[in-house]
Amino acid sequence: MTRQQRYHFVIDYFQQHSPNAETELIYDSPYQLLVAVILSAQCTDKRVNLTTPAIFEQYPDVYALSHASFDELFPLVRSISYPNNKTKHLIGMAQKVTSDFEGQIPMTVDELVQLPGVGRKTANVITSVIDGQPNMAVDTHVFRVSKRLGLVPQSASTPLAVEKELLKHIPRELVHKAHHWLILHGRYTCLARNPQCEQCGLREVCFYFKKVEGKR
Repeated sequence: MTRQQRYHFVIDYFQQHSPNAETELIYDSPYQLLVAVILSAQCTDKRVNLTTPAIFEQYPDVYALSHASFDELFPLVRSISYPNNKTKHLIGMAQKVTSDFEGQIPMTVDELVQLPGVGRKTANVITSVIDGQPNMAVDTHVFRVSKRLGLVPQSASTPLAVEKELLKHIPRELVHKAHHWLILHGRYTCLARNPQCEQCGLREVCFYFKKVEGKR
């Protein structure tokens, strides 16, 4: 099976079994999603969704957040991983959006990465989820699943290398959805320590499964 055939198989599977995949973060606006994604770094979406309502109640928009003090915001962020840095990032992000972007969350990767706490992965999430742009955010799940399935070569050793490989093969109109396919598959089926191979409909094309089966 060629790599392109493997992509066709994987895409067909997800289109049949998960046609409406989307982020599990709860948000009502680009501002809310950006806050949630910044908080989600090395933290579960479930924990973020438990935390953001209080933040959004006290700081309903980017202007309100831009006037927050560290001591006011920190208690609302305390339960999240790396709360000190993330508190500073949220305030800095809001201040830069209000000063440099007229209070509007920018919608290009180049502009978004100028914001405190926003790297390429976060920028790709925002632009793909909000605007449907063909940008592929590579987190630990996407990195692991794409390697195990053989969608990218083992030599692709960085998130950017994996991103570039995936973009070569996934149709542009499906990239924003494929991001969620791979994340959710990694979150619920292709687990890091105990992958649920027997329940996985992709095992017949999976490099990892064939390797494991070969050792039995």
